[in-house]
Amino acid sequence: MMGYGLAVASAAAWGVGLMIFISVAAGAAGAAEELLSAYNLTGGGGGGGCGLFYGKWAVDGTYPLYNNNGCPFIDPQFDCLKYGRPDKSFLYYTWKPAAAAAGSCNFPRFEGGDLLKRWRGKKIMYVGDSLSLNMWQSMACMLHSAAVAAARASFSYARNAPIPYVAFKDYDLTIHFYHSNYLVDLVKETKGMVLNLDSIQQGGDVWKSMDVLIFNSWHWWTHTGTSQPWNIVQDGTNSYKDMDRLEAFRKGLTTWGKWVDQNVDPQRTKVYFMGISPSHYMGKEWGSPSKTCSGEKLPVEGSMYPAAAGEAIGPEEVVKKVLNGIRKPVYLLDITLLSELRKDAHPSYYSGDHPGLDCSHWCLPGVPDTWNHLLYASLLQ
Repeated sequence: MMGYGLAVASAAAWGVGLMIFISVAAGAAGAAEELLSAYNLTGGGGGGGCGLFYGKWAVDGTYPLYNNNGCPFIDPQFDCLKYGRPDKSFLYYTWKPAAAAAGSCNFPRFEGGDLLKRWRGKKIMYVGDSLSLNMWQSMACMLHSAAVAAARASFSYARNAPIPYVAFKDYDLTIHFYHSNYLVDLVKETKGMVLNLDSIQQGGDVWKSMDVLIFNSWHWWTHTGTSQPWNIVQDGTNSYKDMDRLEAFRKGLTTWGKWVDQNVDPQRTKVYFMGISPSHYMGKEWGSPSKTCSGEKLPVEGSMYPAAAGEAIGPEEVVKKVLNGIRKPVYLLDITLLSELRKDAHPSYYSGDHPGLDCSHWCLPGVPDTWNHLLYASLLQ
């Protein structure tokens, strides 16, 4: 049984990121159209879906959905305008799915007031690394803007709590962030910090009490040297100083998949997995070898990311195989391609909490708002 809900359905996005299962060479329009009709976002296996993850960016003067000065939840590292970014052009883009542009389906505008009502009485949790933090704060800002507009803006914010949260009191809605770079356990033992590929003890009990879970992992699996937080990888009874990172990721993600099957009640909890968020440190990926994200003011034109054409597939194939073995539905948010096109939307040097050049995280308002827009659209399918 292929029980991963949107996992097959969401293969309509192309690129080299974590959630992109199919790489389409530039110019393969016919293949793209065929795939768009075959793989649609179906909202959990239902009919009448819409391929939302393949398209292009377009200027839209009605954006952004909130003002950075009006949102109390943005960390300094994401608050590019506050810390001196001189241009604002990155704010005024909206994602245009190809299928929606062709009239074959509708991509609804994000309506924060509607989502506040749909999520009334719910507990939502973003689980992952700092890209999940980026997405969590984006959603908090989007909902806060809607709550203010409805004159129901009472909230509590606990950024420094063990598990940070924003609670919208008038809606009995709480949105949490759980920091977990690997999803599996990272524990301190006598032999040092141990990454245990077979264990999810640290967060599992908290996660399974949620109504909606949005998971993310990949970036930290590639860290080495001083940026690597573990000394030992524990794989069953075997301990290693290091191992193939893609294989380690496969084992860790398989453990997470088993956790989903053993602990998630699909009648109560909806599970999402967010695709990898790309970085833009190497301009050769978009045809400008001497550049980084610094100074970039425009998205990549069109619907294909140049570096994706013809590249070998890596972690996304791992994800495909792991999700294929999960019996419970997991909904994929294939944000990689649309994010790859946005070389202009990183903090660059305009971060209040990230020394040096940051071409990994995203300014807020910005691209993570679209990730959450796609999450909202999936609820309406």
